[in-house]
Amino acid sequence: MPRKRRSGDEIIRLLRQAEIELGAGSPLAVVCQNLGISEQTYYRWRKSYGGMRPDEQKRLRALESENQRLRKLVASQALDNQILKEALEGNF
Repeated sequence: MPRKRRSGDEIIRLLRQAEIELGAGSPLAVVCQNLGISEQTYYRWRKSYGGMRPDEQKRLRALESENQRLRKLVASQALDNQILKEALEGNF
């Protein structure tokens, strides 16, 4: 059976639904079965997305992409610095 990829918004919606069902007294195993996920997936999602609203998730995704872009920029600058240092070490 192929795995489903769920978007962050869908994960947040499913976590809220699970919290409602758990608050009503349903056992976690039954709630996870109704949602079509394993208990491990529930705990992993809750660790990553627990208490997050959809707009916060979009902001987090934007910050992560900006962070990745900045890391590439810093790595590029560090490489340029290393090349210049090696060029200056030569005997002229």
